Amino acid sequence: MSLNGVRTRWRGRTIGFSVAGVLLAVSAMGHSSVPEPAYIELYMDGVAVTSLGLLQVPAGHEQEYLEHSRVPVHTDDLSTDLKQDHSDLATESAAWLAQGTIPGAGTQYEDLARTALLDIRALIHEDGALAAGAHKRWRYAWPRDNSFAAVALARTGHSEDAISLLEFLASVQGKDGSFQARYLLDGSGTPDNRPPQTDGTGWVLWALGDVITQMNTQAPGSGTAELADHAVLLDRSTDRILELIDNPRSLPPVSPDYWEVRETALTLGTVGPLLAGLESAANLYALLGQSDSSMRAQEGATRLNAAITKEFGAVNYSRHITGGLACASTSFVQPPFVETALEGAHDAWVDSVKFMARPAGGLAPGGSWKADGISWTPETALYAMTAAASGDREGAERWLTWIDEHRTMSGAIPEKVLADGSPAAVAPLAWSAANILIALDDLEKIAAN
Repeated sequence: MSLNGVRTRWRGRTIGFSVAGVLLAVSAMGHSSVPEPAYIELYMDGVAVTSLGLLQVPAGHEQEYLEHSRVPVHTDDLSTDLKQDHSDLATESAAWLAQGTIPGAGTQYEDLARTALLDIRALIHEDGALAAGAHKRWRYAWPRDNSFAAVALARTGHSEDAISLLEFLASVQGKDGSFQARYLLDGSGTPDNRPPQTDGTGWVLWALGDVITQMNTQAPGSGTAELADHAVLLDRSTDRILELIDNPRSLPPVSPDYWEVRETALTLGTVGPLLAGLESAANLYALLGQSDSSMRAQEGATRLNAAITKEFGAVNYSRHITGGLACASTSFVQPPFVETALEGAHDAWVDSVKFMARPAGGLAPGGSWKADGISWTPETALYAMTAAASGDREGAERWLTWIDEHRTMSGAIPEKVLADGSPAAVAPLAWSAANILIALDDLEKIAAN
């Protein structure tokens, strides 16, 4: 497959001059204390699916692949048997793609979407767990990443793969409905002693609801039939969230969230996913005909919605309930996560961009994130998701185009982009890939309507 389009994605020289101009302009205005942009190396350029397993493409190496796959093109040193094995792998990959759809097909984003799908498929472990990335530091399963990927897979017609991710999450969930921050890919435990993250329970419920909805849309009744097999996951998760908000304030305790740092104040990144989860649970129980359970979940969602609107709305939906700058979690209290944006949340989301913007054109995780000049693709893609779900085609395409233009030479979506526009850290990153697919799917819905 020709990757000529990939070769010119990152125009380092042009972007570099642009950043320099920005810094000079800032200096001219008298703000000479601009922090020095941080440097993080690109750990890998992408992944390669081979008969020996999943391999890492060295950073700076432009890997070409057999068509519609992540299988590297044949080289002269490969034996005839290996060439045949790789051809078979590529054929399987192409057949898998053909079973579903590619959001953005026929547009400038078709290659971006195909790449995202193939990279997610490559990162799924044989036990059904999705690795966040192929690099050793990311070779774990985060409940958040697996949830978003399940939604992306279901929306692109790969429901069996989506269900396998949810089944993995159900297998590692605590009996009390809780989730750890991340898991070993074989489900045997956790890699360290990080504290549990409350948001995981909300993300899993949200994903279960979206997956079942997509299945019912694609084949009426299939999702509802599948849902019966996930009763334990549904019950445990719903009970967990309701227990957490069973207090006079109707808010959960403090917990780490997607920033993955210890917190001393409750974050929007924790409560947003829980609200999304409860709304999803209410709809799922209704599908099962369990009206009492549906009403119980809906009442909890109503209380939590009111509490978030009151407490976080009072501080313009800042990251912390105590106030301060906002973060990407302003997306979590809007569609496609909750059915209706909370009062004032959309305006706060729009306002947050100016505090999160980084020199290369992407976004940091939040306004109070360290001033290192680095853009993060998962958060940038979250803003594409929210824009698309709210009907803002121009806004969604702006973020998607930026991500598309900052892929690695091999076409992978990196976790980070430095101030000079160069890709950095791990590539591909599963969460970013999933977010892009969901955003593109919602863009297609705008076109359809």
